[in-house]
Formats: sequence, C-alpha cells, structure tokens
Amino acid sequence: MLALMTAGNAERLASCERRYRDLARQLAEIGWIASGSLGLRADRCGKPNCACASDPARRHGPYWHLTAKVDGKTVNKRLREHEAQLYQQWITNDRTVRAVLAEMRTIAAEAQAIILADQAPDGTRQERGAASPQTRRAAARRSA
Repeated sequence: MLALMTAGNAERLASCERRYRDLARQLAEIGWIASGSLGLRADRCGKPNCACASDPARRHGPYWHLTAKVDGKTVNKRLREHEAQLYQQWITNDRTVRAVLAEMRTIAAEAQAIILADQAPDGTRQERGAASPQTRRAAARRSA
C-alpha cells in the first residue's frame, strides 16, 4: 500500500501507524476495568424509632456505594472501604480505556482519509479534491 502512495502521504500514514501502535501498547498495560461511579452516602436504617428516621443529620454512615448499569438496569451496591478503593482504580482504568480508544478511532479515521484520498477505486492515484468518475457522472446528470 505504501509503495503506491505519494511520499508525503506514506509518511503521514506511517506516523498514524506509529501513534496507533503506541496507543495499542498503552491498552495492553491497563489493568482490570469496571464501569460505574462511586459515592459516599449516609443511609437510614428503616427502624421507626431510630434517630435517623426523623433527623437527616443523624443518618448512618457515610458508606461507599457503587452505581452501575447491569443488563440495562441501574444497580447500587454498598461497598467496604477496601472494595471502594479497588473499584476506584478499576473505574479510572475504564475511563482511560475509553479515552485511548477514542484517540485510536481518531487516528484510524485520519489514516483512512489518507488511504482513500491517495487511491481511486481503480487503483490509480486520485488528487485531493479531484472529483471521482462517479461524482462527475452524477454532476453531469444533474446539469442535463
């Protein structure tokens, strides 16, 4: 593919490939992932005579809660301190994965544009901005 490209486009494509491979290596180094969010909440126990039932300032806690989607439903789970620390790392990893993938998609789109701009459907080079045969035929039909 690179042999058929102009030198400038081959260089740009090689740059895209290097950046893409670097990001792929970053993905391989990320640990466990989990989606969701963590929050601290003070809860009511449900006992009618407990102070937490009538006074919000006297609720129990605060306790860590994980909120996540599971099979399309929002699920809340109360966590211990050490579990919350683990989930925080996993959630951070998940967000990193999403950011790296978004960057990889951007680079892939750039590479695709380089490849498509350099190659016409019949394998001949197509100048940037030059109309393809299909575009010229469509334009001819519209003007007729």
